[in-house]
Order: sequence, then structure tokens, then C-alpha cells
Amino acid sequence: MIWKEKLISQVEERIRQKPVGLEEIPQDTLTKETHEYRPVTMTGTFDHDSEVYFFTTSKNGLPGWNIHTPMIYGPDNAVIVNRGFVPFENRAPDSRLPGQTEGQQTVTGLLRFPLLEKPFGSLANIPDKREFYWRNVAEMSALMGASQGVAFLPVIIDAGEEPNPGGLPIGGTTIIAFPNNHLQYAITWYGLALTLLGVGGFFLYSRRKDEND
Repeated sequence: MIWKEKLISQVEERIRQKPVGLEEIPQDTLTKETHEYRPVTMTGTFDHDSEVYFFTTSKNGLPGWNIHTPMIYGPDNAVIVNRGFVPFENRAPDSRLPGQTEGQQTVTGLLRFPLLEKPFGSLANIPDKREFYWRNVAEMSALMGASQGVAFLPVIIDAGEEPNPGGLPIGGTTIIAFPNNHLQYAITWYGLALTLLGVGGFFLYSRRKDEND
């Protein structure tokens, strides 16, 4: 419980920090423990032709896709940006052309460190269809140009709530929630232990009583 409360406190403090340029953070210091949910900015050019689709639901429960697009910066460097949510009917880029912004763009969002292994119960990704059911950065990067020599950072930027032209994608998809039910767990387990103690005591009492009779 103490560990979880410390984690919650650290994240709440971190998300209130002023955004810092991602390029200003030494790559060898980028760790989940120190930078998860850190507000960052990045300037570059979106490669919309290489976007991929992460299955999700919006904050109001509507199913659809989060659009993940490589942002190219420097000669051959890139970072994956989760630009935000679109309903199923707006997966095709030509259905949201105003949001396919061209030229230099600056994105501000939260730094994320996706899982390295497939979560239990999650569907398998379908790279051939550019569909992802868990955020595998290595697979996404491979589809986005890593095989052509583009160096991707091992992180994802979840874009903030600043509206995109035309309204899509809808940014600000990050959900920060850390269940902290340790007190309830403690009460439950102590309650079960007391119940077991009572049942055991009654059993021993009944057995001894039968032996005496």
C-alpha cells in the first residue's frame, strides 16, 4: 500500500510539471520509473502514410481506434505519437483529411512506456492490417520505417487535448488510474483469517466434546 501510494503521488506530481523538449532528455536516462507520464514536447513532421491503428474505446465508451503516427525529426530520427481517437468510420485517412496536418508540427503530450510483452488475454496484433491490440513499439516501428534506417525512440507520446483541424483525431486519450485497494484487501484477508480461526476452533471444540462424551 505504501509503495502504491508513493507511485500515485509521484505520477500526480509529474503530470503537473512544465513540458520539456523530448530531445533535451538524454536517451540513456529514459526509464519508466523516472519519466512515465512526464509532459513533453516534440517538433517534427508527421508521416501520415505510415500511421497504424490501436483498438480502444473513447472516454465515453465509443469503440474505435487511436491513430499512432511517426513524427520525423532530424535526418533519420522518429518518435511514435498517439494523435488521438477516431470512431471506426473515420479510420480511413481520407475521411479526416483536415486533421492530416502537413509541414512542421509541435505536439505536447505525456511520455509513455508501453508494455514489452503481450498482456494476458489481449488479442494478437495484426501488422499486415496495421491493427494493434497492444502497443508493441518494435512492431509499430518496423511498419513505420525502422527497416529503412529510421531510428525510433522506444517510447510513445500520447498527444494532449489540443484540438486537431477538423476535430479528428481527438487527443487527450491518456487514462491515469491506479487502483489502490490494499486496505480493502487487508480487511478481507484478516476477515477470512478470523473466520477460518473461528471455524477451526469450533471444529476442535466439537471433536474434544465428542471424545469426552
